[in-house]
Amino acid sequence: MAAFRRFNRYFTRRIGVLDDHYLGRDRPLGEARLLFEIAGSPHGVALRELRARLGLDAGYLSRMAKTLQAQGLVTLAPDPRDNRLRTVTLTPAGRAEVAEQDLRSDALVAGLLDGLTPAQRDRLTESLATARRLLRLASITVTVVDGASPDARACLDGYAAEIDERFPEGFDPSDLVGPEEVSGEAGAFLVAYEEGAPVGCGALRRLSPGVGEIRHVWVTRAARRLGLARRILGGLEREAVTRGLDVVRLDTHATLTEAQAMYRACGYREIPAYADHVYASHWFEKRLAEGARRADPPRYGGS
Repeated sequence: MAAFRRFNRYFTRRIGVLDDHYLGRDRPLGEARLLFEIAGSPHGVALRELRARLGLDAGYLSRMAKTLQAQGLVTLAPDPRDNRLRTVTLTPAGRAEVAEQDLRSDALVAGLLDGLTPAQRDRLTESLATARRLLRLASITVTVVDGASPDARACLDGYAAEIDERFPEGFDPSDLVGPEEVSGEAGAFLVAYEEGAPVGCGALRRLSPGVGEIRHVWVTRAARRLGLARRILGGLEREAVTRGLDVVRLDTHATLTEAQAMYRACGYREIPAYADHVYASHWFEKRLAEGARRADPPRYGGS
């Protein structure tokens, strides 16, 4: 924690976050960042969407938008699809200001990197990518939800659509677990959330006394290569332990080689077929260790 805070203090000072004239312009970082976010939507963006995206207080966002409007950089208007909402759009002067901010920001970064060799810049770039990946993973929450919830079904729809593309024989959505199989005493359904949006899921259902089955471990393409699938898998294993299950099993399709590699890396061993499943070609099992039974409960919502 101390190292993280030291880095924050150093970096925010170096890039001028605390300066009321960020990048030498007549506005602080908050307003400059708001212009940048608006620029990503050429046809305008709802203030409500910006509030959710940036995690801002509604009053603070409204005041910043009005300040930028008074400077002639944005226009505010009712949303044509919903008069209760307001959208904000860059003016030509606003677009020119964002272009100037980009030039000045590039110059600032170039100055920061000027004292590094090419090899050191490569190391820094790699380190920044690693930090961003790990911070994204840390910010994602994994939560038990009702198997019939809209987020659970939306994740399963995404899972089904993707594997329908990948399986040579296609995929029949009737093979998906039903809500009653993964809710309450019967099992559990986990959904991973990034900035409030579902980005992954996994299901656990009871097969027989002491034995559970893991199904539909899936992560959206945008949230892959973070280690999120392993976190979801670990969460399902902990849910199995809380339900008194000693063993978890799963199966996977021949085309899902990355899933097979993950299961092996997470301690699953391949076993003979334990069920007749049309999409299965590999079957795995893991005995849940006593250490897992004594471990602290999962900190869903913040782990």
